[in-house]
Amino acid sequence: MSSPSKIFCALDTSDLEQATRWAAAIGPVTGALKVGMEFCNSFGPAGIEAVQKAAPDADLFIDLKFHDIPNTVAGAVRTICINFAPAYLNVHAAGGQAMMEAAKDACGDTTKLLAVTILTSLDQEAIAKVGYQNELSGQVIRMAKLAENSGLDGVVCSALEIELVRKACASNFELMVPGIRPSGSDKGDQKRVMTPSEALDKGATHLVIGRPITGAGDPAKAAAEILGSL
Repeated sequence: MSSPSKIFCALDTSDLEQATRWAAAIGPVTGALKVGMEFCNSFGPAGIEAVQKAAPDADLFIDLKFHDIPNTVAGAVRTICINFAPAYLNVHAAGGQAMMEAAKDACGDTTKLLAVTILTSLDQEAIAKVGYQNELSGQVIRMAKLAENSGLDGVVCSALEIELVRKACASNFELMVPGIRPSGSDKGDQKRVMTPSEALDKGATHLVIGRPITGAGDPAKAAAEILGSL
């Protein structure tokens, strides 16, 4: 693992001051943070720099889910890696093998590249409407195997597919799992969720947890309590 921590806290906000406060408080506890589309579209490179400055010892997962033609994605990945050298970066597996291979070739040595399989906000009915003919779990496995064959370091998948991907892919293939909700937490817009301990027991490498930590009155304490429960 790139990080000794198993939890990447998602800084999902369009308030830069709030994000840096969270980073400074939570980063030393979890050792890992995630920024995504809302944050990066609001603040761009300066926002990523601010988070890294607020929590310089925390690993960073830049979650932008690149999906375009191979040359365009490779250029985007190269730029991110040169400027920020994140611990993790991701692309969409649906972009295909050529795109994923180009993205991996463009990655820096210190950045691990993951592929998004099926978003945790989608269920069987939703993917059927998109046009996928396979059962949801089967589609996730197809995408995970394609990512592995493309040389990627792992995938982003829901907790409900952890065991299936573990059986289908190599033991060192990393699983970054969002949709994690401690017992009693609101599921929000996630459809396929699981508690932190359950997900790790099934074989997740890292967990992405946002609102249960950042929405708490004391985010650092909430993060510490979740880590203590593992």
